[in-house]
Amino acid sequence: MKRILRIAGIVILVGIFGGTMYFLYNKSKKKPELYETKSPFVSDVIMKTVATGSVVPRFEIEIKPQVSGIIDEIYVQAGDRIAKGQVIAKIKIIPDMVNLNSAENRVNRAKINFEDAKVDFERQQKLFDKNVISYTEFKTAKVAFDAAKEEITAAENNLELIKNGVTKTAKTATNTLVRSNNDGMVLDVPVEAGNSVIQSNTFNDGTTIALVADMHDMIFEGKVDETEVGKIKEGMPIELEIGAIDKEKFDAVLAYIAPKGKEENGAIQFEIKADVKLKEGQFIRAGYSANANIVLDSKDSVMVIPEGMLKFENDSSYVEIQTGVEQQFEKRYVKTGLSDGINIEITEGLTKDDKVKGDKIDPKKTGKEQPGKG
Repeated sequence: MKRILRIAGIVILVGIFGGTMYFLYNKSKKKPELYETKSPFVSDVIMKTVATGSVVPRFEIEIKPQVSGIIDEIYVQAGDRIAKGQVIAKIKIIPDMVNLNSAENRVNRAKINFEDAKVDFERQQKLFDKNVISYTEFKTAKVAFDAAKEEITAAENNLELIKNGVTKTAKTATNTLVRSNNDGMVLDVPVEAGNSVIQSNTFNDGTTIALVADMHDMIFEGKVDETEVGKIKEGMPIELEIGAIDKEKFDAVLAYIAPKGKEENGAIQFEIKADVKLKEGQFIRAGYSANANIVLDSKDSVMVIPEGMLKFENDSSYVEIQTGVEQQFEKRYVKTGLSDGINIEITEGLTKDDKVKGDKIDPKKTGKEQPGKG
């Protein structure tokens, strides 16, 4: 009995040892690599370049005051549509005390001179009526009297202008009312009632009260890399994709390419501009970021393969084609045509029945994958 147990134990140990060796052998054995295959197919190929930028109005007009002072009232807000000449704000003038004092003194002097000229004129008129003096002497007194009267009017108007920005005789023609220079939409009102503003003059740009633009006349402004700028030209059609508007595309026409590039982050970039063709009912807010797809070349219904399947050797390109045996491949040189970055045209070397070697199959991700399935 002991002998049988001893033999059984030896047999079990030998079995365990043999099974372990077989398991380790299979584990260390290299599994065959499997690859996906795909046949060439017919598709349209569109080669394009993408320029990033934004959509902005062609002209943005800054409305600035013609007098300095404090904003008394604002009549518009961002988003309002306004017409040319429409009042957008009213300014309350804070007069300079030195100028105000000088203007008041001028009025007082004008009144004194007027009273003196009036007395002299009335005396000369009585003498002229009695034929005591000549017409020349009378005329001199009358001219002095009329001049003194006009000086009072001018001095009073000057005082009113300094105090209120408008004269009594011309209340509609005033610089205190800020008007729009053109039709359009108010994009921004960077000031509020109570803010101080400076008039626009030779030495100062002045305070911007409102920013107005025609939102029906929009352009795309973007930049193109130096490697692509030689492939584009004015008049090319552009398709705009705006990030904030997912389901709608906008047509545009390339109108401007900068003659000089600028270095940005180590690369030379050229500015481009395109006229946006808005359809009826379409609206784009100023400043939307956008991508401009510029079509460089296109071909319809040509035989293509995924560009990742193409390999290169020296100046030639080739693919690996499955032979009659599953998962066995041979090299075949091909000639290529247009590429859109995803698919590439094959002009010679392949037929639609060929199976081209693709990416390696990962059993962990695909599960029970059928090798060679195209």
